[in-house]
Amino acid sequence: MTPLRILFMGTPEFAVTILDKIIQENYTVVGVVTAPDKPAGRGQKLRKSAVKLFAEEKDIEVLQPTNLKSDDFQEDLNRLQPNLNIVVAFRMLPKKVWNFPTHGTFNLHASLLPQYRGAAPINWAIINGETTTGVTTFFIDEKIDTGSVILSKELDIDEKDNAGTLHDKLMHEGANLVVETLQIIESGNVELKKQNESADLKTAYKLVNENTKIDWTKSTKEIYNHIRGLSPYPVAWTQLENGEEVLRCKIQQAGYTLEKHNLELGKISLLEKQLLVATKDGFIKIEELQLPGKRKMKTKDLLNGYQFTENAKML
Repeated sequence: MTPLRILFMGTPEFAVTILDKIIQENYTVVGVVTAPDKPAGRGQKLRKSAVKLFAEEKDIEVLQPTNLKSDDFQEDLNRLQPNLNIVVAFRMLPKKVWNFPTHGTFNLHASLLPQYRGAAPINWAIINGETTTGVTTFFIDEKIDTGSVILSKELDIDEKDNAGTLHDKLMHEGANLVVETLQIIESGNVELKKQNESADLKTAYKLVNENTKIDWTKSTKEIYNHIRGLSPYPVAWTQLENGEEVLRCKIQQAGYTLEKHNLELGKISLLEKQLLVATKDGFIKIEELQLPGKRKMKTKDLLNGYQFTENAKML
């Protein structure tokens, strides 16, 4: 068959590892499409995406269209003549883009589709207490994450995994799966599987202020999963009522114990340099947190200088 001419579309670090693997396997990448540079930090200097920085190092042409339906971007496609698009952590594509290459456009998604379609599959798999997840390659169609599956690979979730560690595991598994997918497309022996729409589907909703707040009425294990599912980003948050103050604080890391007690939900107890928060069937042991305007701190360091009142609690 005609050699593959790949146009790669992605933005974050997750996508960089996949792009690097494609290059290592000696596939031809004719260009990279990534998000426009964005102002960041106090100086609001323009920051390049991780994919753009990597592509520039490898001397690959970078495209940063603000409008994927524009005539200018269509001209770029005509000029580069990709016969396959690969999408990893990018935005939704119009049909005129995903349908342009002769071999179509496939996406790598960090879940076992059809489960956890959406923006944050890694986070929600942990938040929901899943013990397995995986990566899937599928051909893009008109809807989000609904196309026919090419390949998938299952991966165990350890009870101590957080979103960061699971992200890295899935990133490396995903890179291998993308190469396997390329090999199948090259061979011409692609066997597609339709996604099972009758399954009890769970959605990977976008993470926002409302769904990242800790609910202290939930079980200890659910709260623990919520915290690790949002660590290291975007981080679970709660309100700390300490005397007359009510502070918004972020919980970066935590452990837990299951035991009976008669304490009010959210009640804070200090025990041997430990910060424990009462739940309905145990305690959340806060190991690292961040108070407003402060850097994140280990609990033992915080307790050296911060005073909790007798009635302090998490809301």
